[in-house]
Amino acid sequence: MKILFLFWALTAQFMVLANNNDDKILQTMSTDNFEVATLGAGCFWCVEAVFLRIKGVHKVESGYSGGKIPNPTYREVCSGLTDHAEVIQVTFDPNIISYAKVLEVFFKTHNPTSLNRQGADVGTQYRSAIFYHSPQQLQTAKEVKALLDSEGIWKDKIVTEITPFDVFYKAEDHHQAYFKNNKRQPYCQMVIVPKLDKLEKAFKDYLKD
Repeated sequence: MKILFLFWALTAQFMVLANNNDDKILQTMSTDNFEVATLGAGCFWCVEAVFLRIKGVHKVESGYSGGKIPNPTYREVCSGLTDHAEVIQVTFDPNIISYAKVLEVFFKTHNPTSLNRQGADVGTQYRSAIFYHSPQQLQTAKEVKALLDSEGIWKDKIVTEITPFDVFYKAEDHHQAYFKNNKRQPYCQMVIVPKLDKLEKAFKDYLKD
């Protein structure tokens, strides 16, 4: 009887382990299907609102990158003394939208020729920046930047910095999905809504339903 019980116990344990391993494999496969882009284009509330509308985008998080101070706060970053930029981290499906198209949306929904400034937001924390995650992303970023520069879309040259990704610090909770949760706020109405209107005209075929 003890032998039979032991057999059933071992069988049950094996099935649990097998299911757990299957879950881990599925999670790994799911993660492997996505790519990450880290981008700075002024206030992260604006950029987050833009990319949440794009087909193929799985997740958008607002945060900080490019500086040397660990775990910075919003107040510290806004001081302009941390070297961090306000950024978004976009997780997307490259089978639906390419990294090149992600960058096109990025460039065309802010002013990449304005150094350390977007509208009334001034400081290095608002700089235009691409933090690449791989040699391929670096190559694509250079190519897209050069192409858009050659098209003469803007009067001045693009000043977007292209630097290797180091670390991303997620911003405080109240900065996540900011536009969605604060649509009536004056900044959202005066700055983000016009940006989304521009997005809809320029990239209507790439917007989520």
